[in-house]
Amino acid sequence: MPMHDEPGGHEPEKVDASAGFERTDTNTTGVAVFLIALLIFAAVTGLLCYGIGKVINAHLNKEDGPNSKWTKSVDVRQLGNMPSSPELQNKVAELTQTFPTPRVQTDDGNQDVADLHARESLLLDHYSWIDRKSGKVRIPIERAMELVAHRGLPVAPAVQTAPLMTGDSKPAVTIPLTDGFAPTAYEQAQAQQAKTQQTAQK
Repeated sequence: MPMHDEPGGHEPEKVDASAGFERTDTNTTGVAVFLIALLIFAAVTGLLCYGIGKVINAHLNKEDGPNSKWTKSVDVRQLGNMPSSPELQNKVAELTQTFPTPRVQTDDGNQDVADLHARESLLLDHYSWIDRKSGKVRIPIERAMELVAHRGLPVAPAVQTAPLMTGDSKPAVTIPLTDGFAPTAYEQAQAQQAKTQQTAQK
């Protein structure tokens, strides 16, 4: 019984899939037409860009006027690498020294870091004056470590408590500080001291 899916009553095309592959080739005509159209489009675009460039250059040349000795173009590649002038280098060095800070670093900061390390090494490894009038001298770090190992570090003076003012009382810690489940070492020492005093009084 024929199937009529379309309004015109045409039967759908029957496809033979028994061969397992397409029996028709690719439509080479369509591919060739597309490639030819693409080449024509590229050629027309190139010619159009070339023409627009010519028109723009002609307009610029008309505004600038004819070339003279001041507008002559020079091929700088023929000059090669020009030698550095010592006078120019000295002038640049003077300008960089007299230019106000902050200055732009010319060597990525490597020389500044090297100078900093050199100054630090001079301070750490040599004797230098701190104050000539008072006789204070900065000693090398190796000598300072030897003195600390021999004499030890200075001890800070004991803190002196001021006398109590009228009406003040010495602060005292009441025990227990906790609820009794975990007494601190200070609480244990205070409890032991209280027991000792009670025993002595008896």
